[in-house]
Amino acid sequence: MAKVKSLPTKNKIGYCSGIIAESLLYNLFFTYYLVFLTDVVRLTPLLAGIISFVSVFWDAVADPIIGALSDKDGADKRKFMFRAAFPMAILIVACFADFGFHSQALKFLYYLAFTMLFWLAYTVYTIPYYAVVAEITPDYDERTDIRGLSALINAAGIFAGNALPAVLPAVILGLGLSAKTGWLGTVVFMSLLSILFAVIAVFSLRHVTLQKAEAEAGGQRSVREIFGSFLEVLKIKPFKWFVLFVFAFLISSSMLQTNFVYLIKLVFQLKTETEAKDKMVVIIVVLVGVIALLTPVVTKIAEIKDRRFAAILFFSISLAGLAAGRFMRLGAQAAVIYVAFFMAVGAACFWTVFYSMAYDLVEVDEFISGRRREGVITALPQFFQKFGSAVGMLLVSLVLNISGYQADEVPPEFIINASTIIPAAFLGVSIFGAFMFPVTKERFHLLQEVLAKKNAGESFDTAGLEKLI
Repeated sequence: MAKVKSLPTKNKIGYCSGIIAESLLYNLFFTYYLVFLTDVVRLTPLLAGIISFVSVFWDAVADPIIGALSDKDGADKRKFMFRAAFPMAILIVACFADFGFHSQALKFLYYLAFTMLFWLAYTVYTIPYYAVVAEITPDYDERTDIRGLSALINAAGIFAGNALPAVLPAVILGLGLSAKTGWLGTVVFMSLLSILFAVIAVFSLRHVTLQKAEAEAGGQRSVREIFGSFLEVLKIKPFKWFVLFVFAFLISSSMLQTNFVYLIKLVFQLKTETEAKDKMVVIIVVLVGVIALLTPVVTKIAEIKDRRFAAILFFSISLAGLAAGRFMRLGAQAAVIYVAFFMAVGAACFWTVFYSMAYDLVEVDEFISGRRREGVITALPQFFQKFGSAVGMLLVSLVLNISGYQADEVPPEFIINASTIIPAAFLGVSIFGAFMFPVTKERFHLLQEVLAKKNAGESFDTAGLEKLI
C-alpha cells in the first residue's frame, strides 16, 4: 500500500513540540500537586486526595464531550488548541497560589474549583492536539513516526515539568523571597513556556488541510447525539481491550509518579518536601534519559513488528523490574534510581504507542459506522487514562491518610509498596489488555484495503477481520 505524503519535517517538529505545552503542566501536577497541598497548603492527605481525584475525574468526563465537539463538520482543531492555551496556563497558576487560608473547608473549595477549571482548559487543548494526527495522515507507520517523535520531544517536557519545580523555588528563596513566591514564580514561568509551545504547534499546522475544518459547518449536536456517539464507539470490538490496557497502565504510572517525593523522603530519611525535591533532580535525569534512549527503540520495534508487540515487551520488562525491586536490598539512592529506571521503561513505550493505537480504531469505526470520529476515539481512551490517573493519585493519598502522615514526618515503610509491587500488579493487567487487543499491523493494512474498496463501492471480503469488526 503506497505511503501517504508526510508532513514536511519542520512542520512535524513544530506540531510535535506542542506536546511540551501540556506535558509541562501535566508533570507539574502529577508529581508535585499532592505534595503542594499536603506540605505547603497543609491540607489533610484525604482532602488533598479528593481534590486530585475529583478534578482529574471531571477532566476525564469532559474528554469525550470535547472530542465530539471537535469532530463536528467545520470544527477546526487548531482553533480549539489556540483558544485553550491561555486559560490553561492562567488556571494552573491559580492552582499553585497559596493565599494563606486557615480554614480546611475554604482551602478545599478554592483548590477544588480552580483545579477543575484547569483540567477543563487542559482537555480543550489536548484532545484536539492528539486527535488531529488521524486527520493529517492515515498511514500506519507515519502515525507511529509522528507519535514517536512527539514522545521523544516529550522527554524535554517531562524533564522540565519535574526539574523546574525541584530547582526554581530554591533559587527564588535564595534571592530572599518567600516559599510562596518561589512556587508562584516557578509555575508562572512554566505557564509562559506552555503558551509558547502551544502557539508553535498551532502555527506549524496553519497550511495543513484538515478534512473536518474544510467541511461545511454542521448544526448543533444534541446531548443525546453526543452520548450516542460514545456508546457506538464503546461497542467497537477492540475498544474494551484497549481501555483495559490504558486504564491499568495509568493507575500504575500515576501511583509511581505521585509517590516519588514521598518515597524519596522515606529512603533518605528526610523531613520536608524541599529536601526531597533536591534529590528529585537525579531521579528526573534518569527518568528522562531512559525515555529519550528507549523511545526510538520502541518506535523502530513498533514499525518492524507492531505496536501491540512493543507494548507487551516493554511493559513486561517494567513489571519484572518493579516487582523484583520490592525484595531487593538497595541503598537509598540506588532504590529510587531503580524505580525511576523501570518506570521510564514503561512510560517510554506507552507514550510512543498509546495514541497511535487509538488512531487505528478510527478506521475500524469508519468501516462499521461510515463516519470518521477522530476526536471521540482519541478522547474516550483519554477518559480512561485520566480516570486511571485519578485512581492512582487517590490510592497514594489513601495510603498516606491511613498511615497518619504529617508534612513534617517521614512516611511509613510500606509506602515502598506503592512504588513496587502494587504498580507492577496493575502493569500485569495492562499487559493482558494489550495481548487481547486485536489490531495488529497486518490486520490494519488489510482493513485499509477493504475500507478503500467499500468507500469506492466495490465488492470486498472481510475474511481475516472478524476480531476487528
